[in-house]
Amino acid sequence: MKIDWSAIGSVFGVSLVFTVGLVALFTLGINGLARREKAAAQGGGGALAVTGAYVCFAACAAAVVYGIHLIVAKS
Repeated sequence: MKIDWSAIGSVFGVSLVFTVGLVALFTLGINGLARREKAAAQGGGGALAVTGAYVCFAACAAAVVYGIHLIVAKS
């Protein structure tokens, strides 16, 4: 049996990049909700922050659903 180390390294690299990206996107969503709270405390609306947060959360959900789709489609 021969192990293809370059393929394992490639899968690890892509996994790491997408994991960090997904965590960063989720963090941006949390930050947007925090900005809404800060704007509400100061008397503002914060609608743009909420919209951005929802877009980030929707992108996270889409990435998770796509990943599940890839796993199920390969089975």
